[in-house]
Amino acid sequence: MRLAVVVAAFGVVFGDIGTSPIYTLQTVFNPGDPHPVPVSAENVFGVVSLVFWSVMVIVTVTYVLLAMRADNQGEGGVMALITLLRRMTAERGQRAATGLAALGIFGAALFFGDSMITPAISVLSAVEGIRVVQPSLQELVVPVTAVIIIVLFLVQRRGTAAVGRLFGPIMIVWFVTIGACGVAGIAHHPAILEALSPTYAVGFLAGRFDVAFFALAAIVLAVTGAEALYADMGHFGRRAITRAWLILVFPACVLSYLGQGALILKDPANISSPFFLLVPGWGRLPLVLLATAATVIASQAVITGAYSVASQAAELGYLPRLRITHTSESTFGQIYVPWINWLLMVSVLTLVFAFRSSTALAFAFGMAVTGTITITTLIFFYVGRWRWNVPLWLLALGAVPLLVVDLLFVGANVTKLAHGAWLPLLIGLTAFTIMTTWERGREIVTAQRQRREGPLRQFVDELRNDGSKTVCVPGSAVFLNRGKETAPLAMRANAEHNHVRHEHVLILSIETAPVPRVPAGQRITIDDLGYADDGITHVTARFGYVESPNVPELLRMLDPAATEGLRHLDQASYFLSKIELRAGDQPTMAPWRKRLFIATSHITADAAEHFCLPRDRTVIMGSHIEI
Repeated sequence: MRLAVVVAAFGVVFGDIGTSPIYTLQTVFNPGDPHPVPVSAENVFGVVSLVFWSVMVIVTVTYVLLAMRADNQGEGGVMALITLLRRMTAERGQRAATGLAALGIFGAALFFGDSMITPAISVLSAVEGIRVVQPSLQELVVPVTAVIIIVLFLVQRRGTAAVGRLFGPIMIVWFVTIGACGVAGIAHHPAILEALSPTYAVGFLAGRFDVAFFALAAIVLAVTGAEALYADMGHFGRRAITRAWLILVFPACVLSYLGQGALILKDPANISSPFFLLVPGWGRLPLVLLATAATVIASQAVITGAYSVASQAAELGYLPRLRITHTSESTFGQIYVPWINWLLMVSVLTLVFAFRSSTALAFAFGMAVTGTITITTLIFFYVGRWRWNVPLWLLALGAVPLLVVDLLFVGANVTKLAHGAWLPLLIGLTAFTIMTTWERGREIVTAQRQRREGPLRQFVDELRNDGSKTVCVPGSAVFLNRGKETAPLAMRANAEHNHVRHEHVLILSIETAPVPRVPAGQRITIDDLGYADDGITHVTARFGYVESPNVPELLRMLDPAATEGLRHLDQASYFLSKIELRAGDQPTMAPWRKRLFIATSHITADAAEHFCLPRDRTVIMGSHIEI
């Protein structure tokens, strides 16, 4: 494993969780909290101990040691778990797996809420450091944050390849800095190191549950970004992420929390901004600038994650086909999704101007994080039982304690529903409704389309029998279709309305496999369907859900010997069927879901662009379908 991979992981994977020390303890002891935690030595020791053991249990145990072992050909994250569940449903037909897959989709939907809240709270928390440097600059916090966010989203189209090399070193400097600041704080009150003992966390929960339970709603901020460790596993590998976490990130974050705790013990007034007050006055402005850079990197990571989740969801049929731009020729996974980018920018700016402070946003942030973590834990253990045949008693021994911890955090955040925790739930429910509606509507449209297309064999027989009505023209035509059982709508329309057919016809079906990438040797399957005399050949091309299909490049891979009769495909004409959706009277879905499905269809990317078809040789023929 190369050192460069570990360094790159610092810049992409740990931005979110690595900037949590900026606002976590400040939020826990925020006097404006509806359930405030009084500042006392007992509470400080209990909170710091809970922070340490929460990070240990949720991040180190749940994600690093356990969840990252459940990969889908190297890919991780909620979408990888969903594909494993779908495979389990297909193989074993288990109803529980189907239900958990739906729960996983809700977890992915919550991630979109996380993607909106993270840039807002991260950049706000960093820019708020200027209040410590110069209190009179308080009014500039929101405008400066808004400018940084606008610039961040405007440069997304350029991709992160050019600046990606800088991310790792900057984050390494960040972690070394916050660790060193933490050591300086600990030196003022070394007794804070006793908080590493679990007795303080357990004693705080058991002895002062009325305070500790509500504190959990803010303590969960220490584990925000844990999902990124799992989701980015496909880019850097489990070993690189594990080593980076254990060697530098985890120790640096723990030292920062301990140092802040020591600072608050020294003077309770430091709860206003314990992270920035750890450094002397001369070092606060440089720390604000470094924190701002780190939070921008954290935002970049979660924005890229949103692109990946949206792209994978579209390939798996939970979202319409989206326009995607690959921003790096050398680095896999760096993509730009314009529609998602602008949606996130508007949403993040709205949150900044609506909440105006990181502490106000913290209540909303926790619910998105705890929901995703709990769903991931639940699905992981279910997949583990099926994948590794783990005995039920051993599974329960690990699952029950971890789920109890997760559910405690969820319960604590439920108490903040009226104070902002409703926001990620609303975003998640909205995204979940859109995704499940699209999946259901797509099934209905596919069934309607198959009936409209009719059997391919019957259509070819009609062409033979009515040959005098159809003129055979020279050249090759490529028709994109969903399979080889039905006739492409465009091919049928060309024969019925234009009364022409091409001498050589290739029917191409693109399949998305429930794996990230498909090996080149398994990419193409050729079948003449028994219609060789009619000049018709069918090709099935399989792509993984993180791959983008390039049809002209695919056709260049075809073996000429296996496609006898198909010549000059580099000059072939491409035919697509454009479907116009209409709401019908059939009781297929509720009327409001039909309208939602049709509205969602308008963001579908142009098929010719998605499949990289040459515009000057692409013919689009229209049709309409009622749902």
